[in-house]
Amino acid sequence: MKTTKKLGVWMDHSIAYLMEFTSKHFEIETIESKLTNQQKNISLAEYESLIKSKEKKQLSDYYKKIGETIKNYKRVILFGPSNAKVELFDFLSEDERFLKIKFEIKNTDKMTANQQHTFVKEYFSEA
Repeated sequence: MKTTKKLGVWMDHSIAYLMEFTSKHFEIETIESKLTNQQKNISLAEYESLIKSKEKKQLSDYYKKIGETIKNYKRVILFGPSNAKVELFDFLSEDERFLKIKFEIKNTDKMTANQQHTFVKEYFSEA
């Protein structure tokens, strides 16, 4: 992905769609978690009670991959239906490379690719 200033990230614990905000077309990068389907489909409470070092490492690796793209941006909107966006923000907040990036977090439902693009376009057009 080219380095631009604004990025939208729709994510849950299984997949993240990273969308650059540009005046032209959207470039989309997809990053998938290595969590198993069983781990992806359990509730947050169940997930927290079942988490082990292997799952922590898998999530940490997932968040690191997303962070490698995010570090090139000035403004980032994290959105999606699960708590993964908050967990990512907390994870990145511990790294000084992300302190100058302006983050915002929004709760949304599951979205189609077109809905995600519209959300990002409207968010950055208004901001």
